[in-house]
Amino acid sequence: MSKQEPKEIKLGKVRLSSSSKAFYTIAYLSLILMAVLCVIPFVLLISASFTSEEYIRFHGYSIFPKDISLEAYEMIFKSPLTIFRAYGVSIFITVVGTLLGLLVITMTAYVISRKDFKYRNKLSFFFYFTTLFNGGMVSTYIYYIQYLHLKDSLLALIFPGMFNVFYLLIMRSFVSSVPTALIESAKIDGAGEYRIFFQIVLPLLKSGMATIGLFLALGYWNDWYNAMLYMNTESKYPLQYMMYNLLQKTQALAQIASKAGIPVTNMPSSSLKMAMAIITTGPIILVYPFVQKYFVKGITIGSVKG
Repeated sequence: MSKQEPKEIKLGKVRLSSSSKAFYTIAYLSLILMAVLCVIPFVLLISASFTSEEYIRFHGYSIFPKDISLEAYEMIFKSPLTIFRAYGVSIFITVVGTLLGLLVITMTAYVISRKDFKYRNKLSFFFYFTTLFNGGMVSTYIYYIQYLHLKDSLLALIFPGMFNVFYLLIMRSFVSSVPTALIESAKIDGAGEYRIFFQIVLPLLKSGMATIGLFLALGYWNDWYNAMLYMNTESKYPLQYMMYNLLQKTQALAQIASKAGIPVTNMPSSSLKMAMAIITTGPIILVYPFVQKYFVKGITIGSVKG
């Protein structure tokens, strides 16, 4: 007897009811409207950065630049080596800080999620307590300067953002989803704690690490306050703090000129702010598409598990 070949099953188009069609239509239109509302401010930001200061002063902002000017970008890139050096410092701090932060947070979450760890509840309370009370800015500054001797050191820009209790609680929900039987079977096979963590647990936390990693990277990239506290050497300034200094100097110069009776109409101020925002947010916008799928998955799992 000849074998019967499997019959092909053709599925037709799924027919939706009128109520379902109306729901999907409203949902898609709402999403498109929300997307447009999110994109318009960024388009306005780009347009204003290429608009002359005089036009902004007298006519305000517009979606399309009508009086195109590159004065803001010329002022920022007047010393391109300084900008590129600040970019390098920010990239170094962001990459190193994010990797170290992910390592510390995931290892801590792994420890406090283990039910066989005797002091996990006490340690968890200790972490939670720091979210309610802390030593404050003065004691933190003294600790970093006098005890750790991190004045004018890049480590002073990395250590403060390396550990976050809120991120720890999110990561713990991801670690708790790892089956306990998987860890126990690895122990039976003779694997140690470090091998279990790095070869078994860590590969299962990709979505959680992408989520927390993006949060950490945003925090490091946008940080300028720690640089103001601990940095003295201009060559060690990150991009955000260098832009902050440039904006402060421009505003101070404009105030001095106005008091002296010197016209400052063409000096970029508003357009300078917009150009700074474009320069500082560009790298993050380019990185986000690569981690978007992990980020969305991580947020979904975290919301369910949490």
